[in-house]
Amino acid sequence: MRVVLTGASGNVGTALLRRLAADRPYWSVVGLCRRPPTGGEPAYDRVEWVRADLSEPAAERVLRETLSGADAVVHAAWLIQPSRDRALLERTNVGGSRRVVDAAAAAGVRHLVHLSSVGTYSRGSKDRAVGEDWPTEGIPTSDYSRHKAAVERLLDQVDAAAGGPVVSRVRPGLVFQRDAASEIARYFLGPFVPRRLVGAHRAPVLPVPPRATFQAVHADDLADALVRVLDARLDGAVNVAGDPVMTPRELATVFAARWVPVPGPVVRAAAALSYRLHLQPTSPGWVDLALGVPVMSTRRVREELGWRPAHDVRATVAALLEGMAEGAGTTSPAMVPGR
Repeated sequence: MRVVLTGASGNVGTALLRRLAADRPYWSVVGLCRRPPTGGEPAYDRVEWVRADLSEPAAERVLRETLSGADAVVHAAWLIQPSRDRALLERTNVGGSRRVVDAAAAAGVRHLVHLSSVGTYSRGSKDRAVGEDWPTEGIPTSDYSRHKAAVERLLDQVDAAAGGPVVSRVRPGLVFQRDAASEIARYFLGPFVPRRLVGAHRAPVLPVPPRATFQAVHADDLADALVRVLDARLDGAVNVAGDPVMTPRELATVFAARWVPVPGPVVRAAAALSYRLHLQPTSPGWVDLALGVPVMSTRRVREELGWRPAHDVRATVAALLEGMAEGAGTTSPAMVPGR
């Protein structure tokens, strides 16, 4: 089978390349990204690398040529920063996704796997897990969420058209791995947060809102789910998240700290002020997203694909924090070690 992977140099992409190298060495894999790795990882060496920037019109020709003869495309490319350039984010994430979808349809690709997100869901409960039928209108004040929801509407059009590819919408929680620590720190913490103290995870108190409950999954476990989706050519949406659900109390155990509940508006105001002052790169919409999205049920991926996470989420978060302190990364340009 010939698989094209967009965003192949990133957090999810590199994990999927490792999984395919180990479990499907006979598959032909094409990695499409802005900055291909130059080597250093065995999983990268077996990949046919193609350079493309999905925000640019020139990517249309590259996609048509690359997807010709492909059996499946996994669309994992997504731009997080620069968050202040909202036009670039939309041009890359929504416009780039449209280019991938159109090229896949034109090339007759039989299976389109889109890496969606818990962020595509509308506001929901933190106490009751929701299934894949929960509304996907996103959190309006989050650019990330609105763009994920906009791409879901593109996929609705593909589903409605006769003769198109099977469309899989994989919706994971937060995706973590130690190798992505420097990348995630650059995206969300900025240069002024002392990484050494973040990695120590021994803060005396953890001041977070009661709704700061989230789900996460190790990148390798998500890669396992993606391979199962490809094998089964699974149609429709599927939620993917590890165990346990990270409540504020669970997160406090990782930090060896005492949880101190604080109101959500206070946290948002602090994020908004520090963002306006350019002290950190995370817009307040990310706070709205974290406090707004529901807890997902993962029944479908477990029952229909037999998937089980191999990594405990608490250990995954702890490894990520230690990786931030130590500047962990890989030779992929998107994931270079931090200073």
